[in-house]
Amino acid sequence: MQNFPGVGVSPGRVIGTVRQMPKPISEPPAGDQLAAGTTAEEATAALKAAAQAVHDELKARAAHASGDGKAVLEATALMAKDTMLIKGAAKLVARGTSAERAIWESGSSVSEMLHNLGGYMAERATDVLDVRARIVAELRGVAAPGIPSSETPFVLVADDLAPADTATLDPNKVLALVTSGGGPQSHTAIIARSLGLPAVVAAVGVDHIADGTEVYVDGAAGSVTSEPDGSLRAAAEAWAATASLLAEFTGTGATADGHQVPLLANVGGGKDAVAAAKLGAQGVGLFRTEFCFLERDTEPSVEEQAAAYKSVFDAFPGKKVVLRTLDAGADKPLPFLTDSTEPNPALGVRGYRTDFTTPGVLDRQLEAIALAANQSEADVWVMAPMISTAEEAARFASMCADAGLKTPGVMVEVPSAALTAEAILREVGFASLGTNDLTQYAMAADRQLGPLANLNTPWQPAVLRLVGLTVEGSRAEGNNKPVGVCGEAAADPALAVVLAGLGVSTLSMTARSLAAVAAVLKTVTLQEAQELAKLALAAPSATEARARVREKLPVLEELGL
Repeated sequence: MQNFPGVGVSPGRVIGTVRQMPKPISEPPAGDQLAAGTTAEEATAALKAAAQAVHDELKARAAHASGDGKAVLEATALMAKDTMLIKGAAKLVARGTSAERAIWESGSSVSEMLHNLGGYMAERATDVLDVRARIVAELRGVAAPGIPSSETPFVLVADDLAPADTATLDPNKVLALVTSGGGPQSHTAIIARSLGLPAVVAAVGVDHIADGTEVYVDGAAGSVTSEPDGSLRAAAEAWAATASLLAEFTGTGATADGHQVPLLANVGGGKDAVAAAKLGAQGVGLFRTEFCFLERDTEPSVEEQAAAYKSVFDAFPGKKVVLRTLDAGADKPLPFLTDSTEPNPALGVRGYRTDFTTPGVLDRQLEAIALAANQSEADVWVMAPMISTAEEAARFASMCADAGLKTPGVMVEVPSAALTAEAILREVGFASLGTNDLTQYAMAADRQLGPLANLNTPWQPAVLRLVGLTVEGSRAEGNNKPVGVCGEAAADPALAVVLAGLGVSTLSMTARSLAAVAAVLKTVTLQEAQELAKLALAAPSATEARARVREKLPVLEELGL
């Protein structure tokens, strides 16, 4: 046996044979020139046609996907039409470079630029390289890189997975995902959680495991073992036997002593909302409205927006639906709203801040939300992303009031918002912690980078302290305003217990995680959860915090979580 330690990002214990991702499209030769008889105009036209074909193919796949998969495919399709990418290639073609080599070099330049910017823009670097390869494949008339086909289920192993590949995985064929790169918030991790697939990332060396090798994957422990022995086979069999216990959520999130912790779902549209309702979600804790805007060169009308919002509201009549206003910028650029030339978009004009540079869009979105809410029975709450100060919170609350929306709130993802939560929550009715961004900003660690995976985890005591400060701020002066969590942290059953112990009032996650979180929550009392929260806060590191808490929750081992 050989063990490959990594970072567990989606629980489960399985044994299967390895299928490695096919080798990527080969690089066109350096200095490759236009073929004799081919003009620059013809080559540029072919290049643009190939980019359009890649865009259309990704859009078609997005139309048949849902949730995170749909969002990833739509974002990658946008990159196929990226102005900087295509113009850069066209300039090279004009100088005599072949179309294949031109798009390759332009892709390298754009990817490097995004990577150097760090943060959210670094996440787009992977998209650019994926799109570049697809365009070259289209120009060559060969199949684009993708998930290997197989008659039997397998463990998919790769250096890293392109967003468009992770978005179209067939969970009936792929038993688990394992990558040597990536981090806990990478596309691979997010898609694995949404599909309920065991997954391990940042497992160095796994990309050298030969096809056909049998491996044991433990997505909770973050380990991959080749040629598993009898004890590991027994562990996989035990997990398979208990997995059925996690198949359904009863529809009530609570601790053993009856303390209610409503479990909500993160959704991106009506299709997601219907699926989440079927899985028992007690409402929606994060409705990502920007998915209604992707692929738009112009702002959708108020009526178009209202129809999209109502499709989500109607899936949860009488229940809470927390809608996040447009989170454009950084990794979600929109032609009519954001500036693609910003030197550091992750710290730039994004989220609520876009109203400073393009006033009116947010007002019209709030008008559309109110229109949809008035035609629905859902209890609609509205929150703004990237709020940093109490002054911003007060202005957003005023905008909501002007639109006729009764429950305004804020996302807490900037550390300053956590540190000044008391002042901010005097202005609004609730807060929701976006732990993905909060962790990235607090730890100054790009969430896509495998080498920083141990920094970029919400188990960091500093991040947990920011969560605690936000809750404390909500209780000041007897306000007791609700504070939820809608980041990926809520989907970790052990961390969910800690968050409940810190005083978080609701947890929102991918709908497939609801049952696992509920199963663990109901094994502890509120007092026990509070003790575990203290244990985690006192730990000297994220690794130690996680280990201390998991040691006190034997149910995690029993359920393979």
